[in-house]
Amino acid sequence: MTTTEEFLLPGGIDLRQLPKISLHDHLDGGLRPQTILELADAHGVDVPAGTSAELAQWFLDQCNAGNLPDYLKTFDLTIAVMQTREGLARVAREFVQDLAEDGVIYGEIRWAPEQHLQQGLSLDETVEAVQEGIEQGIDDVSREGFDIQIGQLITAMRHADRGLEIAELAVRHRENGVVGFDIAGAEKGFPASKHRAAFDYLQSEFFPVTVHAGEADGLDSIKSALIDGRALRLGHGVRIAEDIHTVRSDDENQYVSLGPIAQWVRDREIPLETSPSSNLQTGAVEQWGEDLIDHPIDLLYQLGFRVTVNVDNRTMSGTTLTRELGLLSDAFGYDLDDLETFQLNAAAAAFLPIEDREELSEAIEEGFEDAQNSLS
Repeated sequence: MTTTEEFLLPGGIDLRQLPKISLHDHLDGGLRPQTILELADAHGVDVPAGTSAELAQWFLDQCNAGNLPDYLKTFDLTIAVMQTREGLARVAREFVQDLAEDGVIYGEIRWAPEQHLQQGLSLDETVEAVQEGIEQGIDDVSREGFDIQIGQLITAMRHADRGLEIAELAVRHRENGVVGFDIAGAEKGFPASKHRAAFDYLQSEFFPVTVHAGEADGLDSIKSALIDGRALRLGHGVRIAEDIHTVRSDDENQYVSLGPIAQWVRDREIPLETSPSSNLQTGAVEQWGEDLIDHPIDLLYQLGFRVTVNVDNRTMSGTTLTRELGLLSDAFGYDLDDLETFQLNAAAAAFLPIEDREELSEAIEEGFEDAQNSLS
């Protein structure tokens, strides 16, 4: 785990024990620091620190630069130790173990196979290696009495020219653990429209798509994700708040109007994969402020957007889903019902058949009901 902080709600409810769903979680952003050190030593990769604690702190220091490009540079190290079948499988296996320890009952792990070919693996071999590790991780936690479901989200790098090839890879492995497609990387200047051929193909195959948008770029990026990408979810999406305008306010209320993009996203319940700590690190929400209380997540939630809470990159942000929910509870006074809503939103947004999504919702409701009953 990246953090052992304990977060308790009033009444002593341990947030870690609540059932959770993680939709926006990067494989190469969630390595254990000790694993990085061991894989780096085995493969001759230079590291900037000698102990796991020092390395964890290095990631935090580097990622607090306040912009996405500098934040993304830290992935050079994690990706460098994920170039072999064994390395990919180990990282994926430990990733599942860490999700389960965090109380996650369903997780979608996103990663970009095209970044893991430096030592001779093929695209298909990388997907197979990650799936092997995922299945090992599921078996590990099952032996400890914990059930977890995991799906892969295959990502294409938006600045590269392999979108269609990666889309075909994702569809090719839809019966081998892959549940959806994503584009990621430097957002500004690389709209979803640059990968229109890939999105056309995915649409023809009825294959689910989420698109990073509204993080390092604004409304035009979100619009392209919706129109060109036919995105069913928005990765981060927090800058949709740029299309929300204050009409008037008084001592108790703020009255707003929604622009056309915000209206479309809210009315059609297009999920927002918000990642609060990461959004602060990358400067995605800097126009509203520098502290969590300034994050537009609460505005979006209060206005009825389908908000989900995620970690983005556990190692880079030194966080867990438990921690993110705890920080939001402290900042905005969210109670058990609010946190349950976030999880039910995520269950409804999962790239799963409706029957499986309904089962997830039932598991969420049962877990939160048990927690509520423990207060009485």
